Amino acid sequence: MKSYSTSNEAIDPVDTPDGDVPLSLFEYRAILDEIDNQPRAWRKQADKEMDYADGNQMETALLKAQAQAGIPPSMENLIAPALEGIRGYEESTRTDWRVTPNGQPGGQDAAEAMNFKLNEAERNAGADDALSEGFYPQIGVGIGWVEVCRSSDPSGYPYECNHIHRNEMLFPFDAKNDMSDARWLLRNRWLMPERVARVFPEHKELIRQFGRAGINWWSEYNDMEFGGASTGMNRHFDVAREWTRQEDRWYNSYSKEICVSELWYRRWTDILVMKTPNGRIVEYDEKNPVHRLAVGMGKARPQRAVVAKIRRSYWLGPHCLFDGPTPYTHRSFPYVPMWGFREDGTRVPFGYIRNMLHQQDTLNSGNSRLRWAIAAYRTVRTKGAVDMPDDVFRRTVGRLDADIVLNAAHMASPGAKFEVERDYQLTQQQMEMLQNARNAIERVNPAAAGAFSGRRGTATSGIQEETQVEQANQSLAHMMGNFKRARKQVGELLLAMILQDIGSEETTVVIEGDDGVKPARTIVLNKPEVDPETGLPYLSNDLQKTRLMVGLEDVPSSPTFRGQQLTAMSEAIKSLPPEYQAAAMPFMASLMDLPFKRELIEAFKAAGAQENPEAIEKRIQDAVAQALVKSGAELKARELDIKERKSDAEVEMMMKQAVTEGITAAFTAMQAGGQLAMNPLIAPIADKLLQDNGYKPSTPAGVDPNFDQLALAAPVSGAVAADTAGAAQQAAAMAPAPGDAAPGVEQNTSPAFPPVPQQAPSAMGGIETPTPADNFTPA
Repeated sequence: MKSYSTSNEAIDPVDTPDGDVPLSLFEYRAILDEIDNQPRAWRKQADKEMDYADGNQMETALLKAQAQAGIPPSMENLIAPALEGIRGYEESTRTDWRVTPNGQPGGQDAAEAMNFKLNEAERNAGADDALSEGFYPQIGVGIGWVEVCRSSDPSGYPYECNHIHRNEMLFPFDAKNDMSDARWLLRNRWLMPERVARVFPEHKELIRQFGRAGINWWSEYNDMEFGGASTGMNRHFDVAREWTRQEDRWYNSYSKEICVSELWYRRWTDILVMKTPNGRIVEYDEKNPVHRLAVGMGKARPQRAVVAKIRRSYWLGPHCLFDGPTPYTHRSFPYVPMWGFREDGTRVPFGYIRNMLHQQDTLNSGNSRLRWAIAAYRTVRTKGAVDMPDDVFRRTVGRLDADIVLNAAHMASPGAKFEVERDYQLTQQQMEMLQNARNAIERVNPAAAGAFSGRRGTATSGIQEETQVEQANQSLAHMMGNFKRARKQVGELLLAMILQDIGSEETTVVIEGDDGVKPARTIVLNKPEVDPETGLPYLSNDLQKTRLMVGLEDVPSSPTFRGQQLTAMSEAIKSLPPEYQAAAMPFMASLMDLPFKRELIEAFKAAGAQENPEAIEKRIQDAVAQALVKSGAELKARELDIKERKSDAEVEMMMKQAVTEGITAAFTAMQAGGQLAMNPLIAPIADKLLQDNGYKPSTPAGVDPNFDQLALAAPVSGAVAADTAGAAQQAAAMAPAPGDAAPGVEQNTSPAFPPVPQQAPSAMGGIETPTPADNFTPA
């Protein structure tokens, strides 16, 4: 690689067509001068504040003065619990990243696939741990840093997130919080020379000499050690001799470590961009035929814009080891700041510790003085009252087993005095002063009071406690808002690297199911397909055409929140009907933190899928019906059904016809019997006619209908009796048994046989009488 530190003159990027030029030594020196003119005391103050949070509070000037006065040290650290309460709040309300298609139609599948890849990177790259480590100095001293980069270990996960100490990062104070308009960003890192030489092998000779003699290596360099003049070393001599920076900034003479500066900077330039109808904006490339075709067809509109290009360089003192464009596709620095509060005038960051520092000193000094007052003693004596040296007396008088020998001769003299005074009591004013110092720390800290920190507060009811927690959340809103914005930016940088690695290659993403509640899905990204209407090839789920953005889910994913959800869902399920409870049990089991959670969910599903006997029978009938339909027997079944209904109708018709014929035959027989009863002489004639027509008696004989018959009331003459003997015998056989009451005679209503008028007896003759014996003979 080429070194660009040979010239001290500035290079004007406006003179170049693209503005993408390396950083000159003059520009690098100007950045270092700007850093030297920044407020530097805030870093020392920030280190002191973090020492207080870590419990290193014994080296203050106040405690030193107390030690000189004999006051023992005492510390009651209330800063650390206050910060731990806020850090615990962040972990308990931690949210997950979610990728959305930013309103683009057809991009939901691509967004879900990238959402799965991003959440995988969140776990494996250590993003949550890095953000938590950076959150602690953010709330403490007002600034924390997280690096989002590619991993240098080829066998590990390709991405990693690291927490960077604030003292390694140097930044312009006039930049925005997201560093989107920052001109530069510098990171200093102390490393061993042999490690740096492995990274920059083309500068191995320079790095080795720098590690031996520091920044003044040029005065001790000997060409003969390398067999003659080394290529590229002579041009570094003048740069090293003209460098006036202090050596301790770049070289540690004790550990032999050297400081490598990683500088990220922006070059502003004007370029041509294309704006497509779907809203995407890309840089116009004249060598790309697709770009030229899109502009020629009017599908894209070129326009000029001023943009910033990001570059990266590495410096060892005044020597540039590397300078080139950024290896990432995103337009941000790979270091994400996490801001707390910033001063209005100087833009210096600060956190919650600043307001608690003085009260912590007051509490520590107050405790020390009270302890000293309890153990303090005072002696009043006349000179010569104690028969021992003064230093021995002072050491002895404070002991529990003190043995003081008085001078008897001196104590016998007039005016001799010896008294020891001690104060074992704490006054009310002293206790109030201590309590006031404790309360002051809680007043200046929004998360130190009451239920938020887990201690008993001033609330006397659940509503008051919820109100105090809500007020604490409101006071933390600005700090948590800054943290969420930084967390979102970390997710965007990770997503940009994932998209860069996938590019336009076909990639299959298998999305695992959600603990057995949601089934697994397979999504293919950048899948080559052909449009059936136009025949043109295209890529489905094209990542390069889908505008994705990173958002934060509103539902936290911490174990505490899942436990709250489990409790609330359990109470809700209790009031549901049994069939709804069976449907909701798998979702409730997904909130449990159990090693066999997936098996439990599957067991719930299997239990809910069991059927009762009625459902099984119905399912069998449906299956049989579907099988018949699939086998082509539906028409046959319908034909058999029609024939069955026809046969039933015919049988019913035949039964009705048989009844009708039986009734007709019975009625005809009754009519014939009535005619025979009225005119027995026609019986032989009827028999003859039937015989002539081929009538034969049925064998066996028919069934007797057993109609009830009434006995003839009139007597029969001899001739007629002979002809009607058979009928009489049959009538006698059909007559009811003795003792059975004969049924009443029903009135004849048939139109064929009108009733005989009920009139007084009169003379009848001839055919008017039923029998010849009825003929009336006048006297």
